[in-house]
Amino acid sequence: MEPRLKTHYETHVRPKLQEEFGYTNPHGIPRIVKVVLNVGIGQASKDMKQLESAVEELGVITGQKANVNRARRSISNFSLREGMPVGASVTLRRDRMWYFLDRLVSTAIPRIRDFRGLSTRSFDGRGNYTLGVKEQIIFPEINYDRVNKIHGMDITIVTSTKKDDEAFALLREIGFPFRGAVPVEIGVGA
Repeated sequence: MEPRLKTHYETHVRPKLQEEFGYTNPHGIPRIVKVVLNVGIGQASKDMKQLESAVEELGVITGQKANVNRARRSISNFSLREGMPVGASVTLRRDRMWYFLDRLVSTAIPRIRDFRGLSTRSFDGRGNYTLGVKEQIIFPEINYDRVNKIHGMDITIVTSTKKDDEAFALLREIGFPFRGAVPVEIGVGA
């Protein structure tokens, strides 16, 4: 079964972006390439349970095993040696990416405390958007009783375009609730 958000992208978002930006080549229309989730654990070298917990939670959230990130060089002020674990990350592509984005937009983001919309200033100048989440418990897959420590994560959405305005239009049409933007309804089936 094809992901609901992917179907919405193919049927509604692509034609709208093609009309809005005047693309003649269908391969030039912006699309989402991948989604990267990154958790930094500063105390990972001292407390391996925190790192194991973060890796397990990322696996539950994404349905894919997380990679452990290691320090590239030694920094004495942080008591950090080259090769020590410092965090975990997951890269999602294809259908897993679409399923994750659907859960993020429809379930997780509305559970953020005091939410007033996503910032439009988090684009990097190359068409990618990074969203910082302060608590991993906004995801319904996380069992609050089993959480050792609340930590945040960065979610980076990498698009095929190099322009921030095109990436903004893409994410807005997919349904990301930006501040000041009109919400988009995603069809369940059509």
